[in-house]
Amino acid sequence: MALHLYKALLFLCRLAAGLSFTVLILAVLVQVMGRSVFASAPVWTEELTRFALLYLAAFAAGLSYLSGDLVNVDVICESLPGRLPLILRFVSALATSTLCAALLLPAWRFTVIGSLQTSPALGWRMHYIHASVLVMLFSILVFALARVVAMVVGTNDGRPLADGETSQ
Repeated sequence: MALHLYKALLFLCRLAAGLSFTVLILAVLVQVMGRSVFASAPVWTEELTRFALLYLAAFAAGLSYLSGDLVNVDVICESLPGRLPLILRFVSALATSTLCAALLLPAWRFTVIGSLQTSPALGWRMHYIHASVLVMLFSILVFALARVVAMVVGTNDGRPLADGETSQ
């Protein structure tokens, strides 16, 4: 059951990141065409580009954590003898999970504050945009917890997963 939820979240994050990127590309394309062909770009394109970029980062952050594409300084850690690198990877995943969990409530408060505002060009309620922080924290939390669980049950040594690989 948990593996199915994990794979569903993995699929959802990949799909949402792809959709966010598609929206970003289309908004920039409209903006460029507006400026170069019609001498005036619609005002909303710049705002939509920013919002799409926020959601692209939010959905891709967890995926980047999973694949090891986030900034990671592990030169010293990985050169340590014996089980020390494994222990440090476990502590790191646990610390990441704890930090994300601790930030969920403040991120929720930040999201709620957005309901008092609207975006100037699109007129969207800003809580939809502020929710990108909540999405990012949640995605990193889930994938960090998945790494912790996989290390505890022994199906992963805490190293980032290769593309297409999933913790079993």
